[in-house]
Amino acid sequence: MSKAMSRPVYLGAPLKWPQPAPGCRVCAGLAKQRAEAAGAGDLSKVSDCNVEIRRHKQAHQRRP
Repeated sequence: MSKAMSRPVYLGAPLKWPQPAPGCRVCAGLAKQRAEAAGAGDLSKVSDCNVEIRRHKQAHQRRP
């Protein structure tokens, strides 16, 4: 029994690291964690921190 091959997966270029919002201690803390994770080679943690920084920055934009 032969299996059909799935279609190829095309990945885009990695997103640039988001910059923390100026003056925000939460963003700065996440950026520090990200830098430590990058230094340790923990790319999964780097990605998690990038997601959290993006989400937190969006929360800044939603505030009146």
